[in-house]
Amino acid sequence: MLKLSAIRDAAVILNGRIRRTELIHSHYFSERLGHPLYFKCENLQRTGSFKVRGALNFLAHHPPESLQSGVITASAGNHAQGVALAARQMNIPALVVMPENTPLAKILATRDYGAEVTLHGAAFDDAAERARELEREKGMVYVPAFDHPLIMAGQGTVGLEILEDLPDADTLLVPIGGGGLIAGVATAAKGINPRIRIVGVEAAGAPCALLSRRKGSLVTLTAARSLADGIVVKRLGEETFPIIEKLVDDIVTVEEEEIAQAIVSLMEKGKLVVEGAGAVSLAALLYGRGTSPLGRTVCLLSGGNIDVQTIARVVERGMVAEGRFLKVKVELLDAPGSLAKLASMLAGEGANIFHVSHDRRSAGLHLGRAEVHLELETRGPEHIREILDLLKKGGYGATVVR
Repeated sequence: MLKLSAIRDAAVILNGRIRRTELIHSHYFSERLGHPLYFKCENLQRTGSFKVRGALNFLAHHPPESLQSGVITASAGNHAQGVALAARQMNIPALVVMPENTPLAKILATRDYGAEVTLHGAAFDDAAERARELEREKGMVYVPAFDHPLIMAGQGTVGLEILEDLPDADTLLVPIGGGGLIAGVATAAKGINPRIRIVGVEAAGAPCALLSRRKGSLVTLTAARSLADGIVVKRLGEETFPIIEKLVDDIVTVEEEEIAQAIVSLMEKGKLVVEGAGAVSLAALLYGRGTSPLGRTVCLLSGGNIDVQTIARVVERGMVAEGRFLKVKVELLDAPGSLAKLASMLAGEGANIFHVSHDRRSAGLHLGRAEVHLELETRGPEHIREILDLLKKGGYGATVVR
């Protein structure tokens, strides 16, 4: 079982080699939620994620001669960048196997840190299997993503920093993927303050920790997928699971729309850019998934490696869910002035037309009719209802597009 002393040793090794990330008090979210809320900003860490902590600690414990052939790992992106940076600092080659659907930004970033990247499989587990094959073929040292005491100890230094900066913290919300982060953080936090509550948060599309807790033994998912790709695994680690069972007080899940809205809220209200995995802890609070009472609460924002295309999709999705964006299809008379009349009516209702497309050639339309697709910026669910009522009263056959 992982010990607090191992985490303290890791902190000494990492001192000066990583960023001691900020613990930020959020006035806005504290007022919104009704209790003090802090963000531990591992999205600001070197490589954009906590993963570099475990990778550096793992490699530092290996004699140089054992690393001459280089290191290899499997990762959906964040661990890859952590290993790549750690290997570059130690001047050894690194090979990373990533799932084929890994966001391009994470692939390019891993290469920028000096690692060779190969793509294999649809999920992390497929990539890990291929990496193990290459490990044997090339004689390289495999760097586990989460299921190793040295990895967990490195990640646990996040917990040390939180308790040093906020000794009277009551609750920590921590993302769960394979379990290395929460196992390390829980060991550190409970070792310092046994009364602190640890709440793990998973994506509902990959709930292996929650299902394993319910069964009392490890569960392997048949499929796992989420916007929070950094925590999408089909199975917890053999070594992380017992620690989670012993030290984590509760495990909750969040839905995709909730993750998207948490990302948007952090950008808009917290001025922080996070990836899906980094947003799940706040999503749990915003949508009532966290356990009460919470008291002084810390949300661990585990990573910020989100590409621009994903941000664009997430912002649109979050705005739709909050009633601030409406896609609607309407039919109107194909005659001069019809579109202008529709636009004027929407403007009078305070709806800003973000995008419009006009089609009179669709096979399903009657002659003399046109179909218009509108994307509207709106002020909330009530405003959307008012717009749809206005369109109905105006005789337009309006259909909301999901």
